[in-house]
Amino acid sequence: MSTYTDPQKLSAEFVGTAFLLATVVGSGIMAERLAGGNVAVALLGNTIPTGAILVVLITMLGPISGAHFNPAVSLVFTLKGELSKYQCSKYILVQILGGVLGVWLAHLMFGETLFQTSMKARSGGAQWLAEGVATFGLIVTILATLKAKESAVAMAVGLYITAAYWFTASTSFANPAVTIARSFSDTFAGIRPVDVLPFIGAQTIAAVLALAFCKWQLSSNTQEDE
Repeated sequence: MSTYTDPQKLSAEFVGTAFLLATVVGSGIMAERLAGGNVAVALLGNTIPTGAILVVLITMLGPISGAHFNPAVSLVFTLKGELSKYQCSKYILVQILGGVLGVWLAHLMFGETLFQTSMKARSGGAQWLAEGVATFGLIVTILATLKAKESAVAMAVGLYITAAYWFTASTSFANPAVTIARSFSDTFAGIRPVDVLPFIGAQTIAAVLALAFCKWQLSSNTQEDE
């Protein structure tokens, strides 16, 4: 079995999260420019690349770092005892840094101002509930698919996020690093800095609830099985 060094794992998380955010923000800019004012078309143009890049990134970087690209996912695996608290803190740091870099790369590629602060409001109970639902579903998707068919995780996550873009009011951030990074972009995919903390709070609570649910849902009773 192949083993990877800590720098290799951290760089995988950094690069993976950077590409994820470059895709989220870049496709949002491209979609908005081409949609002619049709928000539904713009959202579709933002959704498909995001789901697709998740499949690619998880497939190629999963064997190296686990392909978390998401502090909520790293937190869950820390609570499961599969990642140390120290390693989790390093994962979260590089995920945030990689996410911000990805946003800036998207700005540069599309000729946008490099440093921005989003003015896009995403606030209120419906948005916070949506983030809770989106994150709960994402964690359950990961943990349940890992148990059912580990090789299908990349596809399952990509498809889940593609769907959640449309069935959640918040368009499924479901990721604290993504939330922070998107506050640095006043484009289609942005979120006001003042709205970031409530999103992260909802995401974190939902991730912990999803872990508790999966511990119960996925546990087998050997006596009943026998």
